[in-house]
Amino acid sequence: MPKHRVLTEFGMGTSLRRQDYTQAARRGLQDALWHNSINMAELFGFPKEAMLIDVQIGVQQPDQVDTEALRDVFPYGQITIRAEHGGLDMPRPDGNPTIIANVAINVAFEMERT
Repeated sequence: MPKHRVLTEFGMGTSLRRQDYTQAARRGLQDALWHNSINMAELFGFPKEAMLIDVQIGVQQPDQVDTEALRDVFPYGQITIRAEHGGLDMPRPDGNPTIIANVAINVAFEMERT
């Protein structure tokens, strides 16, 4: 069955002082998720576990994001997380940048169009 995207959410997260790319990504995921209460699975008559959740995280140093540690943000669904170059390292006077992560969450289901 083909995969069809039904929802995209965006978020932004920061690590102000610790230069922690994973924490900035986690905060971006929470920003995208915590402002919503969208019941996509129920709307289409699927179990929540059937949600195909594709996450893109944009940061300046994608290799510094522990994508496995971010999986616990999601209570259900089939999760794919990819970190790639993006976001922003904002210079600070002390020489340590503030890390800014941009996040996109796409929710899809395997289903036929009607």
